[in-house]
Amino acid sequence: MTMHIDGRKLARRIEDAVASEVASLAERSGRVPGLATVLVGDDPASAVYVARKRAAVRKAGMRDLHRSLPAHASHDDIAAVIDELAAAPEVSGILLQLPLPAGVEARPLIDRIPAVKDVDGLTTESVGLLAGRADGLRPCTPSGVIEILDSEGVAIKGAHAVVVGASDLVGRPMAQLLLQRDATVTIAHRRTTDLAAVTRAADILVVATGVPGLIGPEHVKHGATVIDVGITRTPTGLTGDVRTEELDGIAGRITPVPGGVGPMTIAMLLANTLKAALTQDRTTSSLSLSAAQPTRP
Repeated sequence: MTMHIDGRKLARRIEDAVASEVASLAERSGRVPGLATVLVGDDPASAVYVARKRAAVRKAGMRDLHRSLPAHASHDDIAAVIDELAAAPEVSGILLQLPLPAGVEARPLIDRIPAVKDVDGLTTESVGLLAGRADGLRPCTPSGVIEILDSEGVAIKGAHAVVVGASDLVGRPMAQLLLQRDATVTIAHRRTTDLAAVTRAADILVVATGVPGLIGPEHVKHGATVIDVGITRTPTGLTGDVRTEELDGIAGRITPVPGGVGPMTIAMLLANTLKAALTQDRTTSSLSLSAAQPTRP
């Protein structure tokens, strides 16, 4: 039988651990991490996602520093808000909710977020830190996938991992994280020929395309771990990129949709916000100590 991985249960454990550390940090230093979500426009799906993130932030005992802008906000309007949040000491992390309204280019705005506050791990600097194996904030969904694999005892080192999807948000950083854990990594994408031949070689198959039902039994070898990142709303409800029911008895482990990777994304957002706050505290402390050193003649 195929084992279904309970992402909600693991996410709760991470969220509880973060909340405990937040309370301890507040008791030790009076410092409370704060996440600033920035929502531009009135896209219903984005509004729901941001509301969930804000609720999780408050539940973890962090500051909810949300900013909302109208759909007609210009690049300069959004940039001014990001710059204000970047300079604010009470803001540990900044998340610019995507997509932005038509006509507003996301990349220049994302890159205004300081890497130390980039809890989505999407700035050019953060991407460079990941590629260079330097410490930094990693994208939440790929980080959540690694946590799932570790919690399930799935061996990453030496495994053949196939990532289907090459987006900046999931596919590319997912491949980097797996490579850094010594997996042999293949990336498949929309121009890959004979997708099934590629994916059938995978010990670990991560699918993040947003194409409902793309992956079926013909794509998966017996015993493989299948991580379904995709989620699409259809007339019959939410569905993933994998035809989960058809893989029963084929996949060794599989993440359901919903209830698999999705809850982990928010859990890792909280973990990133806490990490950002601790990193900023250490940096501030180091600067204070340096400033206190006497000047040598």
